[in-house]
Amino acid sequence: MNAKKYFGHLEKSFIDNANPADAVFMKKYMREQFDYFGIKSQLRDELYKAFLKEYGLPEIENLNEYIPYLWKKPERDFQYVGMFIVDKLVKKTDEELIDLLEFMITNKSWWDTVDYIAARPVGSYFVKYTAQIKPVTEKWMASSNMWLQRSALLFQLKYKNNTDDKLLYDYIERLSEHKDFFIRKAIGWTLREYSKTNPKSVEKFIKSHNLSPLSVKEGMKRILKG
Repeated sequence: MNAKKYFGHLEKSFIDNANPADAVFMKKYMREQFDYFGIKSQLRDELYKAFLKEYGLPEIENLNEYIPYLWKKPERDFQYVGMFIVDKLVKKTDEELIDLLEFMITNKSWWDTVDYIAARPVGSYFVKYTAQIKPVTEKWMASSNMWLQRSALLFQLKYKNNTDDKLLYDYIERLSEHKDFFIRKAIGWTLREYSKTNPKSVEKFIKSHNLSPLSVKEGMKRILKG
């Protein structure tokens, strides 16, 4: 089944439940970058789950057709569906999935998709293919793409005790002078998350490095609460 036919049932469901007034608000919230059906997240998830229950997940071999199809759609709701699908299937895929994950990160990029993709399917992918971590994330770090760099910081967000803090701290140091808000915020976010597992290490790192005030504020939040 081609992508248009497969997702046609879901698209009809989205259209039937569209709320034009909320769509205007959502688009404005996202700085006018994306269109929306105006469906709130809880209802969208319910519609998506009902769709999956009836039609099932795509076959793995169809992902390279289905995901770009969803990324071409103007409504942001479709990109959310695409990242949820990949997250559900990532453990069944092969090493070549990284190309599709990069596509998802670097196209129609904004925090709402990139953060989910980096922390969930990308994080799961690297758990499965650990040998890919260094070559892939080094390539991302060396790129001029802020969203790939942000993903190199965030992919370990859920790793807890399995966090490679040497790698994490190395990437933070290399990006510590980055001027963009999203990189500085990501540095603080990943430090804050890791501080739940290793607060002493995080506090020592923050105090011994010259990080932006935003990164320090975010990174120390959990530690200061005790």
